[in-house]
Amino acid sequence: MGDRAALRPAASTIQTPRATVVSIVKDKFYINGQPTYKGRIWNGVPIEGLLFNSRMVQAIFDDRNPATVTRWAYPDTRKWDPERNTAEFIATMPTWRKHGLLAITLNLQGGSPEGYSKAQPWHNSAIHADGTLDEKYMARLAQVIDKADELGMVVILGLYYFGQDERLKDEQAVIAGVDHVVDWLIARRYTNVVVEVNNECDVKRYDHDILKAERVHELIERVKTRSREKNHPLWVSTSYGGGSIPKPNVVKAADFLLLHGNGVHDPQRITEMVHQTRRVQGYRPMPILFNEDDHYDFDKPNNNFIAAVKAYASWGYFDYRRKGEGFDEGYQSVPVNWQISSERKRGFFRLLSEITGEKP
Repeated sequence: MGDRAALRPAASTIQTPRATVVSIVKDKFYINGQPTYKGRIWNGVPIEGLLFNSRMVQAIFDDRNPATVTRWAYPDTRKWDPERNTAEFIATMPTWRKHGLLAITLNLQGGSPEGYSKAQPWHNSAIHADGTLDEKYMARLAQVIDKADELGMVVILGLYYFGQDERLKDEQAVIAGVDHVVDWLIARRYTNVVVEVNNECDVKRYDHDILKAERVHELIERVKTRSREKNHPLWVSTSYGGGSIPKPNVVKAADFLLLHGNGVHDPQRITEMVHQTRRVQGYRPMPILFNEDDHYDFDKPNNNFIAAVKAYASWGYFDYRRKGEGFDEGYQSVPVNWQISSERKRGFFRLLSEITGEKP
């Protein structure tokens, strides 16, 4: 069946015991039956149950467009290498974990390898046009999830990304892709993965209606129903664009709520977003989690990270390479230096360590 198979694991893989189990109890995340950062209080603010994270969506990146793949060449080899990218990612994961990072956001269609892009001619998708899964992408993904499981980390796994969702031929293919991913996760008995159906469902650039804000709850419900029918419930949500508040259809369907802080320059607005989200129709005690924010000021007494913590919401670091910056900058810009290799990265991890009490 080759690369276009729906992908079934070997029997030995199915029986592999998992070390990390993520769960949700009201508005707290738990790992292996204990709330995250158990008992931790920072500057009088409880952080127990939060899930600090970083947007690392290019962990399994590749480009099947020969016209654009040369853009991602490593400075030392002058060639792009997807296996090197994943291997270097995995090698750095223990360092992130030692600083207190408990979750990484991945996406089967990545994110803009330029940070922000109007056009996305590259072809980066683990999901084929008919909804089947690409063998090579999923093999790299399995390596990452396995390492996260070993380290006690959670993977926030996004399925679709605007700019790449048009790689799917129609709505039925989109639905099939969701089903195949759910079945793939369950077949491998992964218990450290939560699902993000798509990145920023309210962005107008999605081609398929079922991925848009008005209907995305249908896919959230599909993941929940399919996983529960197979006796392996998956926690699932979707995210919204920077500064947006989730709509009732998603709030009612989701297990946790994903916000983005892009474009939010005033930390007070982060606090307001959390309070507004808790007032949306259908809200009940459930985790609120920022898993994308490219505003930093980590050395200042107030910033978006701290504002989220004070509002009892998890926060996620999003870093891309600005124009004129070198290879050491950014976690979303390809090729990626996955090390803590820039002052921005060091600023985030220093504050993360302080808040979590971890001593790397």
